Amino acid sequence: MESLLLPVADEDGAPFWEYAARGELRVQACAAPACGALRFPPRPCCPHCQSFESEWRPMSGRGRIWSYVLPHPPLLPAYAAQAPYNAVVVELADAPHIRLVGNVVSGPEAPLNSVDPARLRIGAPVRAVFAPVSPELTVVRWLPAG
Repeated sequence: MESLLLPVADEDGAPFWEYAARGELRVQACAAPACGALRFPPRPCCPHCQSFESEWRPMSGRGRIWSYVLPHPPLLPAYAAQAPYNAVVVELADAPHIRLVGNVVSGPEAPLNSVDPARLRIGAPVRAVFAPVSPELTVVRWLPAG
């Protein structure tokens, strides 16, 4: 069976995936003393002050569904086997301008179709969980929080 599509870590985003493997949700921040702006996706230069200094700040893992979609066929075989499933955009509670893409699931290792699509609502609270999807990669997924 064909596997799910997996993200590919680049040099700027590698720390995000390393923290996720440890069960931590962290976001890149500018380390310039007068700035400190959070940014996602990770990049080498701060878009606010153009500093190349950065650090990774822990987030609470809480957020709200900002948008979602329920994909319909035609789908890749690995996804068709799990339909209907959801793909969500989550706005982080700690940084509402930062949004992460993922899936709402009933547990860290639950299948993508483990939450009834009728339960999804824009603004619904969710919390991050971490799902190992290969020996080298752990992704962030979301649990309903309310």
